[in-house]
Amino acid sequence: MNLRMGKLIVIDGIDGSGKTTQIELLKQALASQGVPLEAISFPGYEDNIYGKLIKKYLEGEFGSIDEVNPYFLALAYAGDRALAKTQIEKWLAEGKLVIANRYVSASKAHLGANLPEEKREEFIKWLDELEYQTNGMPKEDLTILLKIDPKVGQKNVEGIHGSDIHEENLQHLEQANKIYLDLAKKQKNWYVVDCMKDGDMREKGEIHSEIIGKISI
Repeated sequence: MNLRMGKLIVIDGIDGSGKTTQIELLKQALASQGVPLEAISFPGYEDNIYGKLIKKYLEGEFGSIDEVNPYFLALAYAGDRALAKTQIEKWLAEGKLVIANRYVSASKAHLGANLPEEKREEFIKWLDELEYQTNGMPKEDLTILLKIDPKVGQKNVEGIHGSDIHEENLQHLEQANKIYLDLAKKQKNWYVVDCMKDGDMREKGEIHSEIIGKISI
């Protein structure tokens, strides 16, 4: 992958998988090699009206996971991303590498997890149409999925901040994890990094080395 021609790389995975840590390590490593890059994180909880709405949902203001319509929530998450569309396109046109912390894949996994399994495929197709056709969001060149045991991920986020209704619900994390892995099997531009070894998290530097090895410059 030629990172000097404008590429969009997504780092995704359930809560506690180490997305932010790995993105910071990537930024440092690639910047030291002179790769022009920008990083962006979704959702922007405090940046816009959609992000603030999402924050209220995650704090439980609209009720439990089962009480909120995933299609309604998808509009908020999509709206948050759509506001960043022009900026992302500008960066890509300038030949920059754009690293996204979560993207459309996160809505597929986390909101799809709130639906019965037999209704998820229909939801994901609808979401693809909303995000990529209606909103015209740039398609990702590579999605790197950080695979982690949901129980370990849940433990990793304990005490960092107040748990949201996704993080505190192990069943939700397990279902989201399942959807992520299903997506990875179906998409050619996905790469799965197993962050577990002998029941524990691998060392962050070891995970970083695998990610860098997947990204050729």
